[in-house]
Amino acid sequence: MLPLSEADQQFLLRLARRALEESVRHDSLPEGEAPPGPLREKCGAFVTLHKMGRLRGCIGYLESLKPLYQTICECAMAAALRDPRFDAVTPEELPVLHLEISVLSPLVEITPDQVEVGRHGLLISRGGLRGVLLPQVPVEWKWDREQFLEETCLKAGLPPDAWRHGAKIQAFTAQVFGEPPAPGRPSRHGA
Repeated sequence: MLPLSEADQQFLLRLARRALEESVRHDSLPEGEAPPGPLREKCGAFVTLHKMGRLRGCIGYLESLKPLYQTICECAMAAALRDPRFDAVTPEELPVLHLEISVLSPLVEITPDQVEVGRHGLLISRGGLRGVLLPQVPVEWKWDREQFLEETCLKAGLPPDAWRHGAKIQAFTAQVFGEPPAPGRPSRHGA
């Protein structure tokens, strides 16, 4: 799947913005024709919303049974309305939200020493518990490999050292792209 062309990225960003606007204003997704090419492939993806440089919602699928363009629409809607960590986005917030899309590679099982901060996203699981962090998260928080593993365990509801004691570690890479800053919409980092 990776990498997407600049044209494909721009198409997905426009589609995600339309889905965000439609879902917040009308609780529905936009209708449209299926795009050609790689955007019809089944692929995992996340849509992340930022407001004034702070996380406002993030929902995604590690693997998807639907084409990428449909996954992006559903994730944009869910990030705005169904992220359990936040209240639903209001229409008044729409102009200041910044969208970021992460298109994921397939999962591969790895050992802790193979984890590369800035390259890998992680899925750590044990039993019915699982936690996911995207590749950009440890970079933003300036975590080293061990902190990244610990934080992913904590996100799963596991002890921070579960990665040392039998938790399954899987990695993925992501092509990450976002909207450019626009008048009235600050950049992701609030500037």
